[in-house]
Amino acid sequence: MSRGPAARPTAAPGGAAVAVDHGDTGHDGTSGAVAVARAGRVVALRAGPLSTRIDTRSVAVSLVLAALVVAGLCWSVTVGDSSIPLSDVLGELFGWGGNPDSDFVIWHLRLPRILTGVLVGAAFGLSGQVFQRLVHNPLASPDILGVSSGAAAGAVLHLAFIGGSSRAVTVSALVGAALTVALVNLLAFGRGRSSYRIVLVGIGLSAMLNAAVAHLSTRITLNDAQRATVWLTGSLSGRDWSYVRPLAVVLAVLLPLTMIAARQLRALELGDDAAQGLGVEIGRAKLLLSLTGAALAAVATAAAGPVGFVALVSPQIARRLVGTRAAGLVPAALVGSVVVVFADLLARRLFAPTELPVGAVTAIVGAPYLLWLLARANRIGSNP
Repeated sequence: MSRGPAARPTAAPGGAAVAVDHGDTGHDGTSGAVAVARAGRVVALRAGPLSTRIDTRSVAVSLVLAALVVAGLCWSVTVGDSSIPLSDVLGELFGWGGNPDSDFVIWHLRLPRILTGVLVGAAFGLSGQVFQRLVHNPLASPDILGVSSGAAAGAVLHLAFIGGSSRAVTVSALVGAALTVALVNLLAFGRGRSSYRIVLVGIGLSAMLNAAVAHLSTRITLNDAQRATVWLTGSLSGRDWSYVRPLAVVLAVLLPLTMIAARQLRALELGDDAAQGLGVEIGRAKLLLSLTGAALAAVATAAAGPVGFVALVSPQIARRLVGTRAAGLVPAALVGSVVVVFADLLARRLFAPTELPVGAVTAIVGAPYLLWLLARANRIGSNP
């Protein structure tokens, strides 16, 4: 095996420096060349047939957002009807000892609730980013496209005619969301793939499903109606490890699938004709992306109810933080986690000891933002 030339800089388009290391050359003539190119804030890496592009600002933003998630988690665990010192919380979390009196409060009451919020927020944020980039419309979120309403209809339908445990209601919500996704795809994709068609179909189905939910709510008992009202608003109250574990397992499967499917997003954003010219199977790619995005929203809604506007605002916030029209999926997911964690903290402590549903807090922020998006779209005569 012979040794190739040493690494040397070469010219790259736009004047960026490229360091190429030819590495070892095998007997078959193949080379393990590694190339690194930097153009502005984007770093391109290539190793043989594999390549990737890294946006340095996106990485920095993601690290800051991850730190905010951890900070919000620790802060939320410390506050409540009985305050717990941060040192005790860190001792319990990292295993270097804590206060035995606070063990039950941390591990059985507060931590599973907050972890559920982190996972739900990430799922909503990622789902919203997939839909908005897929249909080139900032209004395209699970709230608008009917996924959340489908989950709500499934849950209330279960309460009205079957009854049972919270876990059974969660499964029914998941089924309702899945059926709604199938119906949206059938109606919207059957005659073209216009983003406005998808949004309009979603709005129409949401209106129908919300009317069905309102009717079904009159057929259930007062106790079930109270449960349904809290769930329909979006709440993390009473979430324990039985919610965290299945949600974590499902997201561990869905997140990689979404990342793989999202590799086609950049080509799809160029338009169907350009994407098809690049070899993308348009129908298959859009169907896979819509299914993964809807599945993320469905499992999040099943776990915490339709926490409104998280999927709508998270991609927009991520886009402004990253500074590009198409922010990455990871920043959007982390923004969703930050929004839900801190919204839940406000919901718990703003009117303590009275606790608000987390969806009420996100709606207070999200509703004015939606009106601003609509006003901006009307003013400029195009998508916000």
